[in-house]
Amino acid sequence: MASAFFTGEGKVEAYTSFAEVYDAFMDNIPYEDWARYVGGLLREYGIRDGLVLELGCGTGSMTELLAGAGYDMIGVDNSLEMLQIAIEKREESGHEILYLCQDMREFELYGTVRAVVSVCDSMNYITQYQDLVQVFGLVNNYLDPGGIFIFDLNTEYKYREILGDSTVAESREDSAFIWENAFDEESGINQYDLTLFVREEGELYCRYEETHFQRAYRVQEIMDALKEAGLEPVAVYDAFTKEPVRKDSQRIYVIAREQGKL
Repeated sequence: MASAFFTGEGKVEAYTSFAEVYDAFMDNIPYEDWARYVGGLLREYGIRDGLVLELGCGTGSMTELLAGAGYDMIGVDNSLEMLQIAIEKREESGHEILYLCQDMREFELYGTVRAVVSVCDSMNYITQYQDLVQVFGLVNNYLDPGGIFIFDLNTEYKYREILGDSTVAESREDSAFIWENAFDEESGINQYDLTLFVREEGELYCRYEETHFQRAYRVQEIMDALKEAGLEPVAVYDAFTKEPVRKDSQRIYVIAREQGKL
């Protein structure tokens, strides 16, 4: 969801301009189905209520659904603009969700949680392996004993065969975007160049540009990072199934368990 990106002027936050139209362009995501899948996994491991943290919560779509399913939700994201929209949703729903504007590589909580979840390929935005280990280590630190970590990832296959060197363009009533992809197979980095046009007043549109980077991790790299952070890998599934990962899987879900603090 939200992350940092880099320009010639240094590090700034991504999803700044895009935040206000993010939900409109993501209306093809079946969040309700995703929430049922994640909720099913949580219940499978005995987590039916209690505190749950979502990392990379964005505008809070999944956070709201899990709150509606009975979980006490905390949402962490490093885009203040995305969180402002999440807070508006919270005001409409009345759910008691705590939102924190933090970088997931450095997030801090007031105590432990029963589970941590992360969806919409937020973990792919962690482009350095040691940063990924650091995120996993923080997750391990803030999980209750035996707590569960559930997250998804876009696969190398998706970046190479589906997204790589492709251009996606969409137009809506008050906005439009052009999303250009370039995948470097050697580094595993997919670069998104996003050009966004947002109607400001009358027929006047403002143009915004953002650049995002995601990294494709192999399953073994993820397993190594989890173990290095002190987490126990439990399962890896082809997304939204209980089936093993396939060569052409586009998204996978990983489940890990807290097994003691480092």
